[in-house]
Amino acid sequence: MKTKAFIMDEKSIKRALTRISHEIIERNKGIENLVIVGIKSRGVPMAKRIVSIIKDIEGETVPYYSLDISMYRDDVNNVGSININEESEMDVKDKVVILIDDVLFTGRTVRAAMDAIIDQGRPRKIELAVLIDRGHRELPIRADFVGKNVPTSRNERVTVHIEELDGLNQVLIQE
Repeated sequence: MKTKAFIMDEKSIKRALTRISHEIIERNKGIENLVIVGIKSRGVPMAKRIVSIIKDIEGETVPYYSLDISMYRDDVNNVGSININEESEMDVKDKVVILIDDVLFTGRTVRAAMDAIIDQGRPRKIELAVLIDRGHRELPIRADFVGKNVPTSRNERVTVHIEELDGLNQVLIQE
């Protein structure tokens, strides 16, 4: 794929995640009853960063979980694959769950994540935080916290590189 545009660098990603962390705290009037859930794979390191930023601000650690939604996808054939992972221990009952992902596109990943979370218990509320909202929704889902809105065409791809997985921090549009 050819790189069309450079959208965010390391500093802009850090600023966006810091702003999102502040907005989460402000909207929820603190961190009581909050749970942070990162969607594998790139939502996980972003969620860990948000947990760290919130700890720096509030002086307390918010409970954190990673979520593998592969069994909940409606666009992938998962026959015969059972994936038991850490969300089986997830405590979300009566909590405000902040769901973290890198890019919001059609909404199908978020829908699958909400199904997985609700299977663990009934949260009081689920809020969505994404680094990039690129539009093109197929389901009525919107992010509560957005790092950057990036209009794209359907044939373009938003690529997020996170240091913990890729060795660098950047966001690109590729075609």
